[in-house]
Amino acid sequence: MTVHAMRRPRVKPEHRAYRTVDGHVRIGSVVHGVGAEVRDPDGWVWTLVEAMDGTRDPAAVVAEVSRRHPGLRLPAPDIVRAMADLTAAGYVEDAGAAPPAELSERERERYSRGVALLRWMDLRPRESSWEPQLLLRRARVLLVGVGGTGGAAARDLVASGVGWLHCVEPDVVELSNLNRQTLFREQDLGTPKIDAALTALRALNPHTTVTGERREVRGPADLEDLLTGGSGDGPAYDVLLLAADRPAVIRRWANQVCLASGTPWAEAGYRGPLVSVGVFSPGRGACWECLRSTEIERRDLRLAPGQDEEAASPRMPWNPVNAVTAGLSGSLLAHAALVLLCGVPPVDPGCRFGLNLMVPGDPVMQRSGRRPDCPACGPGPAAAPGPVAGPEGNPEPAADPGPEDLP
Repeated sequence: MTVHAMRRPRVKPEHRAYRTVDGHVRIGSVVHGVGAEVRDPDGWVWTLVEAMDGTRDPAAVVAEVSRRHPGLRLPAPDIVRAMADLTAAGYVEDAGAAPPAELSERERERYSRGVALLRWMDLRPRESSWEPQLLLRRARVLLVGVGGTGGAAARDLVASGVGWLHCVEPDVVELSNLNRQTLFREQDLGTPKIDAALTALRALNPHTTVTGERREVRGPADLEDLLTGGSGDGPAYDVLLLAADRPAVIRRWANQVCLASGTPWAEAGYRGPLVSVGVFSPGRGACWECLRSTEIERRDLRLAPGQDEEAASPRMPWNPVNAVTAGLSGSLLAHAALVLLCGVPPVDPGCRFGLNLMVPGDPVMQRSGRRPDCPACGPGPAAAPGPVAGPEGNPEPAADPGPEDLP
């Protein structure tokens, strides 16, 4: 959005500027990745951000800066250019933009706090600060797996206002699920998870359409059928979210199908105290296979010749987990959906990020460029996915260095 198109430019409330002790202007908050510092030896930049308070049109802002600094003889184009720079950096909104007619007054009240957070993290100029919320409302999301990770992701997306969420889950609720699969209750034991999940999610937000089916993914064709809604005419969904770990090769299938259809996707899970999410968008950065191969090369397990990786990364019939690790991984998956659907915050895909609960301040961060030797997205034809299952259906360490969400 250009400065001249704005009715009443205003520095976003979350990005309110202040002057440092040396006279510089800090804007965008003190959060790393958002804020910036501008040198202001003559003081007029500070006047500019003060004048952009939502009460003046662009011409009046220019006039106010010129009036308060007559000795500088500032050319009007220089002031307009500074406004344009701050707008392009994402620090300015149009206080005169009308509320979106697409959202009811009740919806605007419901989502008002979330819109403020999106506005804080949004660093691109918009016609309205409501644009990211509208993008979320118009979105159609396919979620495969509604256990610990998937249930938390579904809950967060529905509460945040996603327009349409379709959930896929084959299992029934078991007693051992209830320590972390917080969509379910004691009375749901023995019930298909999808039925209990739909009941809970629909009660959470009447403005979101939540659908689902009890179905097991047995191969890439199943994922392709789900993505197209059975029509075969291209993706029916804007994003695929994978929160299932079975079969063990399912991440590779998702990568293959999303590359072929051009569908952005994300997958998340936990491995003990590590929780993380992988974010991918075909044609933008590494695919899942690229990132996986790079991570395998990066690891140095210092194993003896012939020693199995199971020694360094033991696998169990079930993965130790509680509501915290499952909930965090699910919330990260919902966050990834916002990144892919709304562009907020501006995260480049082709990465995995998360946290290590054992060591506060020790983040999980993996990133790779696209690999020319990648069998999935490299220049040659994509390789057919082969089985990579280990004992008890768990992924072998070499095949899947990321976490998994076991039922």
